[in-house]
Amino acid sequence: MRKFCFNYLIFLFPLLALTGCGDNGVAELKQWMDSVKKETHVVVAKVSEPKVYVPVAYSGKSELDPFNPAKLLVALARMKAESNNGLRPDMERRKEVLEAYPLDELRMVGVIERSTARNALIQVDKSVYQAKLGNYIGQNFGVITKINETNLEIKEIVQDPAGEWTERKVTLELQETKK
Repeated sequence: MRKFCFNYLIFLFPLLALTGCGDNGVAELKQWMDSVKKETHVVVAKVSEPKVYVPVAYSGKSELDPFNPAKLLVALARMKAESNNGLRPDMERRKEVLEAYPLDELRMVGVIERSTARNALIQVDKSVYQAKLGNYIGQNFGVITKINETNLEIKEIVQDPAGEWTERKVTLELQETKK
């Protein structure tokens, strides 16, 4: 049996060596590429002349710089003096529990209605707190102004870029619980 395999391998090896000697159509491919190169003509588009640069004189050098920080500070001070609306948060009052969290971490998960008032259930982390009208909530001096079955209306006092205190209204929607 071994002798048969050995004879078979001796016959197979030269056959494999001869198959590697063929050109496998490479000569035909080279001939086709040479004919395509001879027939193809390269066309290079002419580059147009560049436009003539005409310098323009800057005439604003003698005027005031609009980005001067001193000018900006003067304008902000003037705006603050003109619009002193007296609105500012009470910094002296004691903070409530729900003021320690930003509004995006608070979730309204329900409402409890009693004969005299309506309280909202607010979840933070794994704790649930009751909140009523007039309670402070969020980190922007927010006060609960209205409690509905589906949302809380909050009035926040925030500073604008000029340093003025302004009011903005925010709504905290009732969140569905996942089971």
